[in-house]
Amino acid sequence: MSMTKAELIERMADEAEIPKIKAAAALNAFMDSVIDALKKKDGKVTLVGFGTFSKIRRKARKGRNPQTGEPIKIKACNVVKFRPGKKLRDAI
Repeated sequence: MSMTKAELIERMADEAEIPKIKAAAALNAFMDSVIDALKKKDGKVTLVGFGTFSKIRRKARKGRNPQTGEPIKIKACNVVKFRPGKKLRDAI
C-alpha cells in the first residue's frame, strides 16, 4: 500500500490529535529542514531508529539509449541516499 502526502498528513493529525493544517505545517517544515541539510557540502540527516538521509556524488558515466542502442554520456550529479535504521528494518 502506498501513501500520498495528503494521507500522511491526515494520519499525522489523527495520531498527534492536532488539526490537519498544523500537521501539514510540521511535515513541510520537516521536509524543508531535510532539504536544507542535504544542500550543505557534507549534508546528512540521521533519525535514530528510522534512518539516515545522505547526499552522494555520482560520477559521470557512459550509458545507452534503450530505444536506439546509441551510447550516451551521463553527467555527474548529486543524489540522495537513504539507509534505514534498525527499528525500520526490523519493522519491515
